[in-house]
Amino acid sequence: MRLLFSPLIIKGITLKNRIAVSPMCQYSATDGLANNWHLVHLGSRAVGGAGLIIQEATAVHPNGRISYGDLGIWKDEHIAPLKNIVDFIKENGAVAGIQLAHAGRKASCELPWLGGHQLKEGAHHWQTAAPSALPFNESDIAPHALTAEEIKSLVNDFKQAAARAVQAGYQVVELHGAHGYLINEFLSPLSNKRTDDYGGSFENRTRFLLEVLAAVQTVWPVDLPIFVRISASDWVEGGWTIEDSVQLAGILKTKGVDLIDTSSGGLVPYAKIAAGHNYQVPFAAAIKQQTGIATGAVGVIVDAQQAEQILQDQQADLIFMAREHLRDPYFALHAAKVLEEDIEWPKQYVRAKR
Repeated sequence: MRLLFSPLIIKGITLKNRIAVSPMCQYSATDGLANNWHLVHLGSRAVGGAGLIIQEATAVHPNGRISYGDLGIWKDEHIAPLKNIVDFIKENGAVAGIQLAHAGRKASCELPWLGGHQLKEGAHHWQTAAPSALPFNESDIAPHALTAEEIKSLVNDFKQAAARAVQAGYQVVELHGAHGYLINEFLSPLSNKRTDDYGGSFENRTRFLLEVLAAVQTVWPVDLPIFVRISASDWVEGGWTIEDSVQLAGILKTKGVDLIDTSSGGLVPYAKIAAGHNYQVPFAAAIKQQTGIATGAVGVIVDAQQAEQILQDQQADLIFMAREHLRDPYFALHAAKVLEEDIEWPKQYVRAKR
């Protein structure tokens, strides 16, 4: 059996293959509530054969949304429509995961197809918050620098969101510590200029993430996996580095994290990133090889042979694909044909298998 279609056991769950649908914001919710778009979007990827489907960045607080169209899990009313989606994913043989997120200084933005700029007034505008009062773009309204009390409140927001995720039936929770959003803003010295217990040293800058993790673990079942997505490098001199990421991953492993979903960039708009096939895979490989923790590879992974080779080279344990799953919801079914693997198809589609 090709590694791409081999099962992966993580704690109490078994993924039927190593193909994961990366969290991809759809900007299609109202007041954070999931709707039919999210059901069809996520459900079709389950029908399409992916082993794991992680829902888009789901805000733990209304002001933590990237845009007013983001999904949320900050109130109990969000649970029922999310459970409907989770149930469908499970019924179609995939594992349902959720990415818990707060956008920090990159929040309060317009929908991407309407420009994606920060909204500075109107009904869909709100004051952003961050570790330090440094805007993402020079033209943005500066974020409010969080007080220690507000940080504690946000830690509790992540905890309550995780508890709701359990009620909705998710089997994997991922903490979003990448792409310049709140947790990433605490980690990087470029965005964190605090002088208290949450800024300065590596230990202090990682404190918020570790407090969020500890809080989530008090409500998350011990037999279900916890992932953390990180930006392994800021791609900017003086910023967060792969060496920092290896050190952090080693700590997270001792704290009970099961997998590092290894992305990069997003913290500052002036980073120069040489994107291309597999451009982030070396980050996943370094973390896996130096710490022993499982990793997920991401970044311009577009075909079956490419994904299989990453696994064969032991650079990662799981392949996360975003844009390719937008182009092809049935990527796993098509990849199996390319790799000559005979996998189970949805019974409704079997007549088209050959």
